[in-house]
Amino acid sequence: MIRKVLMTAVAVTTLMAAAPSLAQTAGGTDAAAAEARARQILRRTPLIDGHNDLPWAIRQGFENDVHGVDLTSDLSMATRLHTDIPRLREGGVGAQFWSVYVPASMTQLEAAKATFEQIDTVKRIIGGYPQTFELATTADDIVRIHRQGKIASLIGMEGGYSIDDSLGLLREFRRAGALYMTLTHSKSTNWADSGTDAPKWGGLNPFGEEVVKEMNRIGMMVDLSHVSAETMKDAIRVSSAPVIFSHSSALGVTGHPRNVPDDVLAMMKDNGGIVMVTFVPGFINEQVRSWSANRSAEQARLNSLHPGDPERARRELAEWTTAHPIPRATLDDVVAHIQHVRDVAGIDHIGLGGDFDGVDALPVDVEAVDAYPRILGRLIQNGWSDADIRKLAGENMLRVMRGVEAVSESQTALRPNLSRLNDR
Repeated sequence: MIRKVLMTAVAVTTLMAAAPSLAQTAGGTDAAAAEARARQILRRTPLIDGHNDLPWAIRQGFENDVHGVDLTSDLSMATRLHTDIPRLREGGVGAQFWSVYVPASMTQLEAAKATFEQIDTVKRIIGGYPQTFELATTADDIVRIHRQGKIASLIGMEGGYSIDDSLGLLREFRRAGALYMTLTHSKSTNWADSGTDAPKWGGLNPFGEEVVKEMNRIGMMVDLSHVSAETMKDAIRVSSAPVIFSHSSALGVTGHPRNVPDDVLAMMKDNGGIVMVTFVPGFINEQVRSWSANRSAEQARLNSLHPGDPERARRELAEWTTAHPIPRATLDDVVAHIQHVRDVAGIDHIGLGGDFDGVDALPVDVEAVDAYPRILGRLIQNGWSDADIRKLAGENMLRVMRGVEAVSESQTALRPNLSRLNDR
């Protein structure tokens, strides 16, 4: 309690010194003034978002044509997209990890091909809007590009099945520009357990450990979003570099298996990693999570009840959904998860990973990529200092990236890992 009181006092003092108009904190700062203060901070500190699925949305909705939609326009009324250049600018986004997601339902070989295609899509987005985007592959790139007034664009793989159990393919993805890989997605792989699938290995199997070690060697961040708690702990134990959660929230607030348990959050202090809080309603609001579980149960019941009449099952599920409208998550839920991660992991181990364009619905007041100043403004109202906001927005991620780069540099003398899945 004494430590919390001291931290609050420091935050209040910092805000009063930096901006007299914002001297009042928790509950007293005007929302507009706090948001303006957040925008001022983001002019100097790049806001780095850990996960955005725009490339997949373009593949699905616009036949993978990056010019099939005009990203220079505000698309909020014309499309369902959460992302476009005007809203990225309004949100103060300084660097974006574009996800090169492909579904876990693909075969591994199909996934490898599709992931390379998605990397091509990201590069075509960057090439199509060179006045706005520039490819970044290092922390220093982010800083330089942000100072030039552009949005640094980085590539993150989502789903370890895309390497087709090949460390050679892993290295090729890294050479193509992928800076992180999420070890699993919704299903367990041949070497790592997912948080939303039946466990196979109790975390990482021996080949999975070799994957993590090789990622360390080549300077590829180990992303633990989507994996089971056992996989999280195994990867942290094996990794010699800081790990990341590119888009995850706190299990201590909302009991979704995609979220990070408190004991793993506490491990971030020793590992040096970062948890980038996501905004997916079912991950951040217990009522939404429960509704989703109940809807899934009802869907399974109806499919079982009408095995020969899928149309009736769909119709009755629609009737159930109408009778049981989905609750709405809000900005307050996002803030609650950010605060919890800070309380358990510490201010040096928290970031933001919205998952925009990867979900159908978003919280009230967090509906698109222009939401970041509102989020940061609410934290300022709650007593967060300028230094706190800078760490959350981007400084923590820059530190993690530099840590991963340093570990890779220290291992340049090591030969490429030739382990194969069936060697052990």
